[in-house]
Amino acid sequence: MQAVRVGAYVVKQHVTRRKRYPLVLMLEPLFRCNLACAGCGKIDYPAQILNQRMTMQECLDADTEAGAPVIAVAGGEPLLHKEMPDIIRALIARKKYVYLCTNALLLEKKMDDYEPNPFFSWDVHLDGDPAMHDASVCQDGVYERAVAAIKKAKARGFRVSINCTLFDGADPKRVAAFFDEVMAMGVDGIMTAPGYAYERAPDQEHFLNRHKTKQLFRDIFRLGKGKKWRFTQSPLFLNFLAGNEQYHCTPWGKPLRNVFGWQRPCYLLGEGYAKSFEELMADTDWDAYGTGNYEKCADCMVHSGYESTAVMDAVRRPWHIAKVALFGPETEKPMAPEISLANQRPAEYVFTQHVDAKMEELAARKKPAAPPRVNKVAAAPAETADAAD
Repeated sequence: MQAVRVGAYVVKQHVTRRKRYPLVLMLEPLFRCNLACAGCGKIDYPAQILNQRMTMQECLDADTEAGAPVIAVAGGEPLLHKEMPDIIRALIARKKYVYLCTNALLLEKKMDDYEPNPFFSWDVHLDGDPAMHDASVCQDGVYERAVAAIKKAKARGFRVSINCTLFDGADPKRVAAFFDEVMAMGVDGIMTAPGYAYERAPDQEHFLNRHKTKQLFRDIFRLGKGKKWRFTQSPLFLNFLAGNEQYHCTPWGKPLRNVFGWQRPCYLLGEGYAKSFEELMADTDWDAYGTGNYEKCADCMVHSGYESTAVMDAVRRPWHIAKVALFGPETEKPMAPEISLANQRPAEYVFTQHVDAKMEELAARKKPAAPPRVNKVAAAPAETADAAD
């Protein structure tokens, strides 16, 4: 049902010749998290910013502005947001497909606040087997708690997918065995991608470059031939991960709304903010970003930039996606040519100025308003007062 509805939405955009449109709204109502993962660049903010929350109305307004058929609620950890159950219910009532991304540490505690629904899915962060995942999130025992929550959610009738981010050094055999394991748990799908090289992430040594990404996923998919792994992603995006598509990034396909505003240019890379979705789409220099255009995008192969490209390609080449869906990603033939980086512009480092601007805004909000100025009027002379009477 989801594939049909989303497909119809994409076809409509093509028929109406809309050049840029969102496929998934990335909604980030808060940055605060209860983990500090080594590869995360989302939580490096002062406490005053980490304490900010988008209101329920702001979340609903973001959905109204973007109009995307799918909404991914991320963070930070969304389950820390007190209004989250109400936000999810309201989005579901609008017939939006909602994925609530969580590390699952609070999932068992908060599960009773939610109800199973065909439009709703838990999207649990799980980066491999117990040793792989706990190393990724920098805390022991998280895998065990996440799996317990997944099993409980499935027993309650929820849709559950996992979000598996892979880094340099991942062993294809261990990843394949992990995919077997989560399928045995009964999860409804796997979302996977290489980690994006966040400039503020504590661990800068384990981000994959594009060649390593392609080889890793080829090796994984080769081991998965004949297995019924279910992915929540387009077969063409998986084919891209295996090095078989020369796709360019579609950053507007998954626009992000967070406590700063509409983030330019994408969920992964914050280099400016727009006050409205219309401003984001109209005033962003989209050609300045993406692999081959910008140094920070050089190694990116993440779904937030490239899955929209794959979905749009599926509309243009339905026979191609049918073939890949039937036979799986190609793992033996030569890879597609890589995008040249010769003309990419150098990286700009603007994180601090955006943080400083937000801190000034927050300080201005807290500054008490000056008392109204009262002009003293001198008493009129007696004869003047008598005349007035």
